[in-house]
Amino acid sequence: MGLVATALIQSSSTVSSIIVGMVAGGLPIEIAIPLIMGANIGTSLTSTIVSLGHVRNGEEFGRAFSAATVHDAFNIVAVAILLPLELLFSPLQRSSEALAALLVSDATVDMKGMNFMKTLLAPASDTLGAAVGWLPGVWSGIALIVIGVALILFVVSAIGKLLRKVMVGRAKSIMHASVGRGPLSGMASGTVITVLVQSSSTTTSLIVPLAGTGVFSLKQIYPFTLGTNIGTCITALLAATAITGPTAVLALQIAIVHLLFNVLGIVLIYGLPFLRQLPPTIAVTLAGLAQKNKLYVVAYMGGLFFVLPLALIGFSQL
Repeated sequence: MGLVATALIQSSSTVSSIIVGMVAGGLPIEIAIPLIMGANIGTSLTSTIVSLGHVRNGEEFGRAFSAATVHDAFNIVAVAILLPLELLFSPLQRSSEALAALLVSDATVDMKGMNFMKTLLAPASDTLGAAVGWLPGVWSGIALIVIGVALILFVVSAIGKLLRKVMVGRAKSIMHASVGRGPLSGMASGTVITVLVQSSSTTTSLIVPLAGTGVFSLKQIYPFTLGTNIGTCITALLAATAITGPTAVLALQIAIVHLLFNVLGIVLIYGLPFLRQLPPTIAVTLAGLAQKNKLYVVAYMGGLFFVLPLALIGFSQL
C-alpha cells in the first residue's frame, strides 16, 4: 500500500507525512513500518520516468536508466533484508521507541507551555471544523481527512515548485562540486540537496539527466542517491513536531523509524562489500534489457510499482 500510494502521488514526503498523522490517530506502529518501507520504494518511480527523456539515444538511455533504477534496486534490497528482520526481532520499532521517548521528554520541558504550532494552526483547524460541522456523525471526520490530505498534496506541490525555482541552480552547483569527490561526499550532497528541496524525487530527477549525458558515472551517482534517502526523512520528522498530546511520541517514533531504516540500510548494504555492488549490478542488467527492448521498461515500471503491489494487496484480502 505504501509503494502504490507513493507511486501514484509521486512523493514519499507526502506519504510519510500522512503516515505520521495516521499513527498519531491510532494506526499501530507495526502496520506503519511496512508502509514507510513501501513508500521508500515507490519514490524512485519519478527518476525512472525522467530517464525516459533519453529513450531516443540508446547509449544515453542506458546510462540514465541505470542511474535511475539503482535507487529502486537499493530500496528493494533494503526492504528485502530489513523487513524480515523487523518482523522477527523488531529492531526498528524498539530502537525508535527508546529514541522517541528521550526526545519527546526533552522537548516537553521547553515546549509544553508554548504550543506555538497549535496556536498557528488553530484558526485554520477551527474554520475547517466549523465548515464540516453540519455533517452527521462520522462523516464530519471523514470530510476533514479528505480535506486534510488534499491540502497536504497542494502544499507539498506548491512548496516543491517554489523551492525548485529558488534552489535548482544552487543544487546543481553543489552536485558538481561534491558528487564526484567520493562516497561520503556524494551521500552528504544528496542529503543536503534533498533537505533543501524537501523531495528525494526532485533530487534524483536532477541527477539522472547528468548521468545520461555522461557527466557523472553510475559509481558516483550511487552514493548520491543513498543520501537522498536520508534527506527525505526530514519531512516526516517535521510533520511529527506538529503533533501534540499523548500521541506525539508515537508520531515521532514512526518518523525516527523512517530515518533509522534508511541509515541502517546504507550501513548494511553499502558498508558490506559483498552487498555493495548488488544494486548497481541489478541496475545495469535492467538497463541492458531496456536498451534491447523498450517493452521491458513498460513491464518493469508497471509490474514493480503497480501490478505486483496491487496483486499482493488483493491476495492479502482473500
